[in-house]
Amino acid sequence: MSKVFVLNANKQPLDPIHPAYARQLLRNKKAAIFRRFPFIIILKQSRPDSSIFPLRLKFDPGAKFTGIALVNDSNGEVIFAAQLKHRGFAIRDSLTSRRQLRRSRRARKTRYRQPRFLNRTRPKGWLAPSLQSRIDNIKTWVYKVA
Repeated sequence: MSKVFVLNANKQPLDPIHPAYARQLLRNKKAAIFRRFPFIIILKQSRPDSSIFPLRLKFDPGAKFTGIALVNDSNGEVIFAAQLKHRGFAIRDSLTSRRQLRRSRRARKTRYRQPRFLNRTRPKGWLAPSLQSRIDNIKTWVYKVA
């Protein structure tokens, strides 16, 4: 089950709460919606005495999806879970179709087109487009959550 993230009036994080309790706070006008995804509410009155349990962010990288989970360290409860779909296969398919179009263009009975041959070296730190997309997606998602 997913929990609802809570901020106090000073925009400091508090422990996540059950969705039913969040609905009660919203209905009684004690809180307002701060963000839609991930769903975060902000309290209208500050609570300086509330304690915060440590949370851990866990990733499960896969070929098609990356699993992301926020887990409570004290009892192992999953607070939030999400799946991030990779564009790796879509990128691979678009590169393949582009390659096929280029080769068919060269095979036609048209004017001679010289093949390109000096673009074979990769810069240092280069990653395949599918892997680079996966890393960029995770960085973007973590930035949006934080």
